[in-house]
Parts: sequence; C-alpha cells; structure tokens
Amino acid sequence: MNSGFRWLLPACLLLNAAEPPAVQFRDVAEAAGIRFVNDNAPSPQKLMIETMSGGMAAFDYNGDGRTDLFFTNGAALPSMKKDGPRFWNRLYRNDGGMKFTDVTEAAGLAGEGYAMGAAAADYDNDGRVDLFVANVGNSRLYRNLGDGKFEDVTTRSGVADDWWAVAGNWLDYDNDGLLDLWVTHYAKWPPDMDRYCGDQARDIRVYCHPKYFQGLPNRLYHNLGNGRFAEVTRESGLGAHAGRGMGVASADYDGDGLMDVFVTNDNEPNFLFRNLGQGKFEEVGLVAGVALLDSGKPVASMGCDFRDYDNDGWPDIVYPDLYRETFPLFRNTGKGGFVDATYASQLGKLTANLSGWGAGLFDFDLDGWKDLFVSCAHVNDRVEQFEPTVYRLRNSIFLNKGGVFRDASPSAGESFQAARAHRGVAFADFNGDGRVDVSVSSLLDQAELWENVTQTGGEWLIVRLQGVRANRDGIGAKLKWGKQWNVMTSGAGYSSSSHFGVHFGVPKGQAPGTLEIWWPGGRKQVVNGVKPNQVLVVREEP
Repeated sequence: MNSGFRWLLPACLLLNAAEPPAVQFRDVAEAAGIRFVNDNAPSPQKLMIETMSGGMAAFDYNGDGRTDLFFTNGAALPSMKKDGPRFWNRLYRNDGGMKFTDVTEAAGLAGEGYAMGAAAADYDNDGRVDLFVANVGNSRLYRNLGDGKFEDVTTRSGVADDWWAVAGNWLDYDNDGLLDLWVTHYAKWPPDMDRYCGDQARDIRVYCHPKYFQGLPNRLYHNLGNGRFAEVTRESGLGAHAGRGMGVASADYDGDGLMDVFVTNDNEPNFLFRNLGQGKFEEVGLVAGVALLDSGKPVASMGCDFRDYDNDGWPDIVYPDLYRETFPLFRNTGKGGFVDATYASQLGKLTANLSGWGAGLFDFDLDGWKDLFVSCAHVNDRVEQFEPTVYRLRNSIFLNKGGVFRDASPSAGESFQAARAHRGVAFADFNGDGRVDVSVSSLLDQAELWENVTQTGGEWLIVRLQGVRANRDGIGAKLKWGKQWNVMTSGAGYSSSSHFGVHFGVPKGQAPGTLEIWWPGGRKQVVNGVKPNQVLVVREEP
C-alpha cells in the first residue's frame, strides 16, 4: 500500500466498524485451477515492452454458457520467441463451480511472439467468439472453429499488423452487420536508441520516459464479410494522428447511431475519434474536452472504459494513470462534449496517491450504480528509489452512489490487500450468481480471480444479444433497464476484453419490467415482462 495514504486506513475501518462491508472479494485463483504467471522476461537493459505486457480476455469460447479466461504472455528477449511453455499464452476453460482447466494446447492458443493484449468477438457471425491477440509486431487473429480449437487465420484474413500493438477493439463502425477491428499501437519498435535512463552514478537503470519513443497511428481493418479484412487506416482519417496509444474503448458518445472511439495516449493528448459516417472519422479530443485534464497537462493515461456512470443515458470516460496524476473521469454533457468530473465525483482526492492500469465500470454491489474497479501498480519497478510511492499496489474498488465515489478497498477483504505488479483486468460473472467477478494479471506473479461475495439484497440482469441484421454479438447496442443505461462492448480495462453480455444491478424490489434495446444503427426493440435474476437472451427482431 502506498505510504502516502497509510494513515487513512484505521480511520476508514473505524467509521465502518458498525456496518457490514459494502463490497467483498476473495481471490480463488489457486483453488479454481488458474495458475498463470505473466513472464515479461525482464532484462538489465530495461526494454519498455517488459513493463507493458499483461492483457487478457474473458469470453465463452466453447458456447457452454460459462465465461472462460485467456491470458497473454511475454517471450524470450531479444529473440521475441516463445521458446518454452513458460511464455505460452494460456486459455482456461470454465468448468462451472469456479473450477477451470488449462486447455491451451488443445485449443491451439499457445501463440507466438511477445504478446500484449487480447480482444474477443464473433467477427464472422457464426455464433462462435473469435480472438485477436495484439503483439509487439506480428499480431495474430484466431478463428474459433467450434470444436474447442482455434485456427490462426492472420495471413489469409489480411490483418497484417506488424507494429507494436497494445490493444484491439471490435466495433461495427459502418453498421453493415460485420465487426471491424481497431488496433491501437504504442511506438516504433525496436526504438532507434540505446539510452540509459535512471541514475548511472548509483547504477539504477529504469524504463525510459515515454517522450523518448515515437508514437504511431491506430489502424482500422474493415470486415469484408468473407473472412477477409481490408486496411482502411488512411481512408478513414486515422493515419494522420500518431500517438503512444495505451487504451481503447468505443461507444456512441453523441447519439447519432455511429460508434465513436476513445484512445488514451501516454503523456500526450488523448484522442476521441468521432464517427462521421461514410467510413470517415474526425479526431475531436481537444474540442470535446477529453484530450487533457483541466490543468492542460497530458498524463500517463492507461487503459479505459467508456460507459454511463451517472445514469443520465450518455457514455462517460474514465482511465487510470500514475502517482500524483489522479484517475481522470470525464462526464458526457449530452451536447457533444465532456467536462472534467474527476474532483466533483471525489475520484480526484481518492486516487491522487495511486497508480493504475486497467479500469472497468460495473455494478458490483447491485445498487443500480456502476462502480469502478482498477488494477493498480506503478510502471517503474524501481520507483521507490526516486519517488515517495511504491511499485506493487493492491487493486482498488470505488463504490458509486449518485455519481459520487468512495474508496471501499480497505474493507473489501483481507486477500484484496495483496500488492502485486497488476496489469490487465477482465470482468464477467464467472460462477453464475449474477455478481460481477474480476480477474487480474500480474507481472512475474500469480494471476488473480476475484470472486464477488458481496452480501447484498440487490437483484441483477445479464442480457446476451443475438443480432440478425446487426452483428451477431450486438456489439454497439445501447440498452436501458429502468433508469440505467449500458452498452454492449467487449473492450474495457488495459489491453483486455470482457465479452459476457450486458450487466445490470438494481436494489431489491425495484426491478423494472421493460428492457429497451437500440441495436447498432438505431433500430429500437422493446422487451416486456423482464424479470430480474436471470441471463436473458434477446434475439434481434428481423
């Protein structure tokens, strides 16, 4: 725990002594059979890629209704080869009852190269969830064959991404019913430098500041519908905007029926790509108010989420960054712009002493408000020798009530206080009890599986969509249940993907009976007689 806020812990516990904990998690990874360690192959040269690996994906690969887990992994350096099982990417099958089995070899997903991130979705509309793996060069696309196996279709698909990719995001940007692939890059690799960063006099070498790395544009691959993609980066307008991309998430922020894309950039202004239709995007981050904080300074923006945190129907933006920068939150005004709500929401003072990587907005205590989970750690594994903070941190959970957050981490459970070099984070209801659980990867340490055991009287609904005219996953659909809004997306966190449906929570007895769905493109569908505490499968009306 960060020494800068240790003194707060006793006070928090004292205030809550008479109340039951608001949210509780327990790490069940070992008992569940998940024994994955992300091997980032750290070297004395402090290569930048080493500290940035760790993405993952939660998705149902075998169609049994249970969400499985996929972890990306590093490779030997400098060869960038997975020269043994220690570097394999790993797929764990969910067998039910919070038990998982490693099926990596059988599935054909050990992978190749130095992997960073993962993005899951059904890009060919065959009812089976496929997987994109973002690598430091030579990223891979795997098609789900439906028999427990995946086929590497990178070459014949046309997804030939040879840059340092950090993350992928699936969206139907042109509403043609086919999911397209957005790839976010960090910087040119290998860099044209051999700079020593740190303190040579004390022989303390650290990862170099991002300013020494030349950023790259995002890439967009248009799904042609025959198993092939065409790169449309230049034509779409993305190619003119280079940055050190870290996170990517999509939502229709201006309500025009087209999916827009937010990209965090490391110590550079963030991008917001407004979808203009006709295959074109316009970068409007500065005009929309999300490129920089109110201070006007860029920060170490990490992963992100793009959802409605204040139940006003407009998707908002949140992302973690590093010590003394706070975790920014931008509230969508509904008028084509955003305002910095970091301090108005209380996140400013709660996160000033933290460093984070992945973020997700989900209702963990089923009270009708999306809470914020952040996988926490610093970038620099020797930061203690330069700053009054620490490298390994516990994760953080901030409970939301009426758009205002409070830190529930100190009372979230004894095991929740484990400090690690956390990176990627994925969300799903892994045990079928309606409460959202969390899995987190860590560098050179055991991955975590946080079972949500919060004692709550709240109720829930998980909606799984089946598109007919829209894409099969319904990615990009907007849903309203009572006063709450959510969006179907598989992109959230840092270099990670969460594909399990759309989750809602509600206080007991307040469950609305009507669900409204706006499919990609704006077609509305109303489902009446909806009862809580179920997984509801909704097929798009033809």
